[in-house]
Amino acid sequence: MELPFAESYKIKMVETIRRSTREERQQWIKEAKFNLFNLKSDQVFIDLITDSGTGAMSDKQWSAMMLGDESYAGARSYYVMKEAIKNILGFDYFLPTHQGRAAENVLFSTLIKEGDILPGNSHFDTTKGHIEFRKATALDCTIDEAADTQLEIPFKGNVDPEKLEKALQQYPVEKIPCVVLTVTNNTAGGQPVSMRNIREVSALCQKYGVRLLIDSARFAENAYFIKMREEGYADKTIKEIVREMFSYADMMTMSSKKDAIVNMGGFVAFKEESLWQKAQMFCIMNEGFITYGGMSGRDMNALAQGLDEGTEFDYLDTRIRQVAYLGAKLDEYGIAYQRPAGGHAIFVDAKKVLPNVPKEEFIAQTLGIELYLEAGIRGVEVGAILADRDPVTRENRYPALELFRLAIPRRTYTNNHMDVIAAALKNVADRNQEITRGYHITKELPIMRHFTIELEVAR
Repeated sequence: MELPFAESYKIKMVETIRRSTREERQQWIKEAKFNLFNLKSDQVFIDLITDSGTGAMSDKQWSAMMLGDESYAGARSYYVMKEAIKNILGFDYFLPTHQGRAAENVLFSTLIKEGDILPGNSHFDTTKGHIEFRKATALDCTIDEAADTQLEIPFKGNVDPEKLEKALQQYPVEKIPCVVLTVTNNTAGGQPVSMRNIREVSALCQKYGVRLLIDSARFAENAYFIKMREEGYADKTIKEIVREMFSYADMMTMSSKKDAIVNMGGFVAFKEESLWQKAQMFCIMNEGFITYGGMSGRDMNALAQGLDEGTEFDYLDTRIRQVAYLGAKLDEYGIAYQRPAGGHAIFVDAKKVLPNVPKEEFIAQTLGIELYLEAGIRGVEVGAILADRDPVTRENRYPALELFRLAIPRRTYTNNHMDVIAAALKNVADRNQEITRGYHITKELPIMRHFTIELEVAR
């Protein structure tokens, strides 16, 4: 008899979470102006708003924190992190930052000027926000197949090489500071990018003299999918695949709160010493001295250990199987989501679950509020609210996909929690004919509005 699958860890400490009543949740979401970000964590039963910084660190990571060196300049912990980045990722030069968007700020302050064009595969919210804040353009070159949530192909996060080459031909090289390749492609549903596609993108960048930036928050999950799905990689280790992935890049940004399994931290890394030196000014201005950036020594130690653990197959296999388990439960209930299941999250197709809510009333946000009211589960909208307004016309942008993301924290919840999530979604879907109205905006910021937006029930 074949043995069933079991997690590659055992639980050492637990945290109590409280169940609330529907009446309580109705009051709380109203007080939060119908913005799930405004809820207090104690008002949430299962928190899937993000997998960023919400995972459980290991015993070795906690031990590493005790050895942190908090020296302002030249701390031992900086060199521990430097060695991990060199050995695992292959970059000689890096600057620590407090998280991924800070790494983007340091890099884009160095590279981007008004009017620039940055092609890529579905730039995520902070990436696009930093680009548009600088009056540049994030040009989406993702494959068209990513817009069909029910289509199953192994590498749905890929860049379309024809779209990318058209952009590289259309704009002068001095207007393209870099191509941005996000692995995995979060906005498209946590979908991976193939090694073949990484090579294709790199070759086009070299052909046209443009740098390649890899947005690397979930690079290890991407490497796992390459191992499991791409010909020629089944016998390679995750670390071998990772080294090949980054061999094609000139730069990388990292929100280490994801695949390095820490609560806070990030970095930007370079192959070019001259670019690293140029970026140092922005690190010092915005983050801190170059040997700590926005991080404490203890967090640099935990990050270095997390990079090692996060690129081990058994850990990744456990983590990604749990996401797939939730996807399989949703299949049983007929709940549509971006297929196949992503590496870090399930992205529910809100248009299919709530077909009667007008797009102007924010379908995915409406689904998120209904799920919270149903069971105290918090996710995040990846739809028209996150898409922001067009920077020129100021009209709402309505993307092809209205997704509601359920991001699974690492080593945090059990499959029993996945069962609750699936059942709650089924209950919402079962009464979707009653849900015909969504929400209107009453207050918003001009960029990255989704974090602080305020809404009211549509009349």
